[in-house]
Amino acid sequence: MITFAAPWLLVGLLALPVLYWLLRITPPEPRPQSFPPVALLRDLPVTEETPARTPWWVLLLRLLAAALVILGLARPTLGPQGGVEGEGPLLVVVDDGWASGADWGARMAAAEAALEAAARQDRPVALLATAPGEGGNPPRVIGPMPAPDLRARLSALRPKPWPTDPEGAARALADWRAAHPGPFAALHVSDGLPAPALAAALRGASALTLLRAEDRPRRILAEARAEPDRLRVLLRQTPQPAAGEVAVLARTADGRALGRILLPLPAGATEAAGALTLPIELRNQIVRLEIENEAQAAAVLLLDERFRRRPVGLLPGAEEGADAPLIGELFYISRALEPYVELRRGSVETLLSRPLSVLVLADRPVAPGREEQALAAWVEQGGMLIRFAGSRLAERPDGLLPVRLRAERALGGGLTWEQPQPLAPFPEHSPFAGLPTPAEVLIERQVLAEPSPRLSERIWARLADGTPLVTAEARGRGRIVLFHVTATADWSSLPLSGLFVQMLRRLVALSAGVAGGPEGEGPLAPLESLDGFGRATPPFPAAAALPPGEGLPAPSPRHPPGWYGPPGADAAFRRALNLGPALPPPVLAEPPAGARLGRIETLPREADLGPWLLAAALILLAVDLLIALRLRGLLPLRLRLRPRPAAWGLALLLAAAPAAGQPLPEGAAANHTRLAYVITGDPALDELQRAGLIGLSDFVNRRTAVTLAEPVGVVPGESDLSFYPLLYWAVPPDAQPLSPAAIAALNDFMRHGGIILFDTRSEGSGEGFAPGARAALRRVTQGLAIPPLAPVPEDHVLRRAFYLLSELPGRFTGGQVWVARDTDRANDSVSPVVIGGHDWAGAWAVDARGQHLHAAVPGGARQRTLAYRFGTNLVIYALTGNYKGDQVHVPAILERLGQ
Repeated sequence: MITFAAPWLLVGLLALPVLYWLLRITPPEPRPQSFPPVALLRDLPVTEETPARTPWWVLLLRLLAAALVILGLARPTLGPQGGVEGEGPLLVVVDDGWASGADWGARMAAAEAALEAAARQDRPVALLATAPGEGGNPPRVIGPMPAPDLRARLSALRPKPWPTDPEGAARALADWRAAHPGPFAALHVSDGLPAPALAAALRGASALTLLRAEDRPRRILAEARAEPDRLRVLLRQTPQPAAGEVAVLARTADGRALGRILLPLPAGATEAAGALTLPIELRNQIVRLEIENEAQAAAVLLLDERFRRRPVGLLPGAEEGADAPLIGELFYISRALEPYVELRRGSVETLLSRPLSVLVLADRPVAPGREEQALAAWVEQGGMLIRFAGSRLAERPDGLLPVRLRAERALGGGLTWEQPQPLAPFPEHSPFAGLPTPAEVLIERQVLAEPSPRLSERIWARLADGTPLVTAEARGRGRIVLFHVTATADWSSLPLSGLFVQMLRRLVALSAGVAGGPEGEGPLAPLESLDGFGRATPPFPAAAALPPGEGLPAPSPRHPPGWYGPPGADAAFRRALNLGPALPPPVLAEPPAGARLGRIETLPREADLGPWLLAAALILLAVDLLIALRLRGLLPLRLRLRPRPAAWGLALLLAAAPAAGQPLPEGAAANHTRLAYVITGDPALDELQRAGLIGLSDFVNRRTAVTLAEPVGVVPGESDLSFYPLLYWAVPPDAQPLSPAAIAALNDFMRHGGIILFDTRSEGSGEGFAPGARAALRRVTQGLAIPPLAPVPEDHVLRRAFYLLSELPGRFTGGQVWVARDTDRANDSVSPVVIGGHDWAGAWAVDARGQHLHAAVPGGARQRTLAYRFGTNLVIYALTGNYKGDQVHVPAILERLGQ
């Protein structure tokens, strides 16, 4: 169906007969005539000249062009939606809550099409948005007014990061009907969720049309839970008839993706759970989980300090019996911290060899010398040392204590009190401030602190009689905390209480810079809010601070989902308020009885034919101009189109070019220089290698004179490796020994100057990322002619082939990179292999938009830049060998420069 926005312009078609009459006459084609003397001109016969008739086909062409201009200016529209049925003004009801963000564009297109249809009918329109506004104002009806005037109001709507208010919308509709009595028609662009109050209010419409997305499930991220070895995620959705899967991305604060969780969803399923397994150092960088390709606020979970699992080391006074139930020195500490942190055991040297937030010493004196120096240096750099008193520490105090110890005090002893002492309220400056002090927590025995002028400011907890129970002192960027009782129930009932767990959790949180932990006693101001698309924005106008306490309010205009905390504080102080956990499981509502149901995803779209008709008219007029020039003799009689050999060659090349993703034809690899990767059989790993080499090739092409074509995958023993200077081989943990044909092909490749980069992806900061890869490396290299290896020397060509590099990082850093020893003079001293585990492909990898796929840990952007530079040096090294290491001609060059 075609309609016209300006039908009155069609009157111009009546002028076509007049135009036909005018166009029938055209000047005759000029006749060449030599110029004789003037006298001879008198003798020329005078012939009557009559106008020539315009050829009928030229006349038809001009009339068609004129008709197209008239039709184009009338703005014809193809396939418009019929207007909403019913009498009276049209009420457009738009659900703009959280569930509408994922397909907001389609919703707005449907509502705008209804306005266009109403404008053609000169029908007044009113608008009702069902979610509370960003300023906290309740829903209200705008209008009725002419459709063009309402279009700006509709365009200004945005989805909100909280649920709709069907009851408030029903009240607004009732008020509007009281002010505008009479029949009305309604178009409800629904999010599909139950809204019984609004549905009841819309039954009074003379006609009701309901538009919603039937094929798109409503999804929410309902829960995230930190476990000792993984991060678990729970997703809920409306049931779907077909099975599928959903991907959840884990992102850092700067938007980099650290991991991807695939959640399978059987047909009819309403829930899906999955887990992300990452090293604790990587997992603690995650601040956001989001459903892939789902732009709405309930598809986002922000992770604050409650989801961090800080590494905590435990050292008992004696290993024997330390974990014995009820009596072991570490029994209560382990039980209190195990659900919230990663517990580590070992010697002081072992524990401090890896990043560590907290170290707990249970009645264990520190040995003077190297151990004391190592612990002191670790505390100075930001570590938290928590110590529990006991008989051993009372007998042999050391220098790593916040206060000097005086003696023990016990019930019935020399330094005694008549009955066990309860706790006093915690001081305001203490991180324990705000925690309750249970009456059942009693202290029977403790070590005393030596009085000093600064003792009072170091007390974090005291007994009812004022005796210090917990003291602390800052050392450099770290702290030393001392519990003046044991970690067992021998001296007090503190380890038996829930207060013990809360105190330890706050201390662990304090190690990351969270004073008082996330359950601080003061209000937390809004720092960032999530909008209806799940994007971080400045706080909304009506956003207020979170009230103190451990409970969180439901997201609303007053408390929108997002980040809260003290203004200007470190990120570790922030607390997240999420929408998904506060929502009920999503359910698709039944359509109201008598409503006309439409599907947003299958609605026909209007097509404006005006620009196309005007463009066609311009083309016809241009053709008419060429014809007119030809009829006047201003163009040559014939125009010859001679195909040139270059054009035919280009066409043949385009026809022979392989499609993207297809293997190269035999011999085509010789046409361009390109990098290659070894196909492992793991689709995800192979795609990572491919994306990594694409990113590296692009970097090399932009920064050097090298021109690299798109990388390809090869299979040793089946593919011809002679075309490639460099092979990248990410070794999977399950790699099997090579076949004889593959071994022979790789040895021949290395013997003729090729280089293989073996990457286990499990070294340095990536320790444990790919367990088993080192053993797999030994399996795949069996039979290969690999020379003796050594760490890359400081003066190796790899460090200065193009960039000067002191380190060779990838996605990870800190591990060793190996090359052939300098004493091996085979192949002009060029190492045929480079072996490491820094996951260079992960650092180079980019997606189709040029965005990096993985974070560089822990150095971020600088580390990634160094990874690209290492890749550039490696490519130059593979293409040119050790030319930068050849110093034979340096004296001659310097002598010539001197002359």
